[in-house]
Amino acid sequence: MVEKIKHHLTPEILMAYAAGTLPEAFNLMVASHLSLCDTCRAEAASYDALGGAVLEDTIAAPMDMASDSLEATMARIAAGPVQERAAPGPSDSILPAPLRDYIGGDLDQIRWRPVGMGVKQAILTTSRSATARMLYIPAGTAMPDHGHKGTELTMVLQGAFADEDEYFGRGDVETADTDTQHTPVADIHEDCICLAVTDAPLRFTGIIPRLIQPLLRI
Repeated sequence: MVEKIKHHLTPEILMAYAAGTLPEAFNLMVASHLSLCDTCRAEAASYDALGGAVLEDTIAAPMDMASDSLEATMARIAAGPVQERAAPGPSDSILPAPLRDYIGGDLDQIRWRPVGMGVKQAILTTSRSATARMLYIPAGTAMPDHGHKGTELTMVLQGAFADEDEYFGRGDVETADTDTQHTPVADIHEDCICLAVTDAPLRFTGIIPRLIQPLLRI
């Protein structure tokens, strides 16, 4: 099957994921995208391998082993191979497996809250260093024009959206930073559902979005 994902995670994000330096919300985003994207999964694996090689080179001296290490190893060999857990079966859920595991269920477990114009959001519980939310945007609906005070990653799970420059379908990730100013619009053919993570508040141009922004924690 030909991969249809066209907008991928940046090398910087993937390297930070491999190094374990991303906030929890961003880790959730990366894990969810990797479960859908062969390209980014292979790139992330290369960074993992590189990190392992660097770690090997930095070990100055062999580590001391416990006196019973040999006996413990032989006992594990004698016990036979560890029974591997069966891989989960196919699912028709739009939610990637890491996201389903994180919220403890499927779409029916998400507690949507209206934010206006038919748009709904659900803020996920993560560490305070960044925010993760699910967004439901009715087909054809435009989000308020806004910029960014930090980094925002938005991955499409259902439907699609477009902004001034690009079109994003299922699995695609839009990376927005302080240089980004846009007005995302959901594709007219289907309601759009996204996972979005941010490490700083958005910067809205309209007065009404700015007034309600603290209430919506956007």
